[in-house]
Amino acid sequence: MYGAVFGDIIGSTYELHNVKTENFELFPSGSQFTDDTVLSVAVAEKILNEQNACVNDKKSYASWYKQYYRRYPNAGYGQLFSSWAKSEDLFVQRSFGNGGAMRVSAIGYAYNSIHEIKKQVKYSCHYTHHHHEAVKGAQAIAIAVFMARKECDQDEIRKYIVKNFHYKLKTTLDEIRDEYVFDSRTAYSVPPALEAFLESNSYEDAIRKAISIGGDSDTIACMAGGIAHAYYKKIPKEIYEQGMWFLDSGLKKVLKEFSQKYKISL
Repeated sequence: MYGAVFGDIIGSTYELHNVKTENFELFPSGSQFTDDTVLSVAVAEKILNEQNACVNDKKSYASWYKQYYRRYPNAGYGQLFSSWAKSEDLFVQRSFGNGGAMRVSAIGYAYNSIHEIKKQVKYSCHYTHHHHEAVKGAQAIAIAVFMARKECDQDEIRKYIVKNFHYKLKTTLDEIRDEYVFDSRTAYSVPPALEAFLESNSYEDAIRKAISIGGDSDTIACMAGGIAHAYYKKIPKEIYEQGMWFLDSGLKKVLKEFSQKYKISL
């Protein structure tokens, strides 16, 4: 969870000012949490409050998204999501953007079977990202988090994702970096986020690799960071301390409670 949030914050300034190198300042002036963090925490609080309750999960996820949108209306949401979140009606959006995948780290931590994770991810996407590619990408990220925390190695995770989601993960970041551009489609941004983790040797290395390709930097780093934290089990102290500075008390409270309940180490 913290890994996804800090990835978002670190990537926040580089979304508009892409870098094509791994050598960059982690928390430059202007860094902030974005909608990636807000909605990741919304999913975590939904799970904390309702995992064992008899609720309509599809509507419940949607309700938490709308609540968090009202709490943090200026976090940089996409236009389609903002229109949906502002509405008093509950209707289905068929977005194929990466918004469904950026927020699912908590699902990968909270559930203990791939079957249940796939189901919960599908519920989490139902009202905002009711599209095959969006659900597919979100499931791939959540399952990668699950496999990482279960101590599968990087090769096992790669093989599972390639076999079950048919993403081409044989292309290295070095091969795509020069021509990679901003594009928030799930099918375009999830594979490099996975690849950034798979090529990494530490949490910080995963974040640096994710941001180094450019594009939708905060979201790619959020996705890669969530998997990397689950895999490496530790975030460098300086990144943790700097990242926490950007969060308000409400976000900190949910992250702390979620981490304690699911025994997420730092």
